[in-house]
Amino acid sequence: MATKVVNAEGKRKSAVARATVKEGKGKVRVNGQLISSMPDTYFKMKMQEPLIIAGDNVTSKVSISVNVQGGGVNGQAEAVRQAIAKGLVKWTNNKSLQTEYGNYDRTLLVADVRRKEPYKPNDSKARAKRQSSKR
Repeated sequence: MATKVVNAEGKRKSAVARATVKEGKGKVRVNGQLISSMPDTYFKMKMQEPLIIAGDNVTSKVSISVNVQGGGVNGQAEAVRQAIAKGLVKWTNNKSLQTEYGNYDRTLLVADVRRKEPYKPNDSKARAKRQSSKR
């Protein structure tokens, strides 16, 4: 019998994370490294938020492997947490988990589509205009 495998994607700024959720023993890996052995505590906790909200009864039954690339450290951490949350919701097929994530933080399930505004011609920044000395 084929095992159940779920793929999910999370995006934040220019970081893209792809998570694979399958039956396992509760191991979570990000780019091949266990999430528990990550050095930075702030980003580690940020990535573990969806696991903590889901609870031990869900997370102990699955193994999650996440590949993330692009962007900076914070963008990657937020993309990973989104991919994990989407993957767990797909895996459990549980509406109450989905509403729990939505009540906690909407960005766990919905990507933030804001992007940097492009610079305009002959201006130094996107919104800044050239100064004029005509008075």
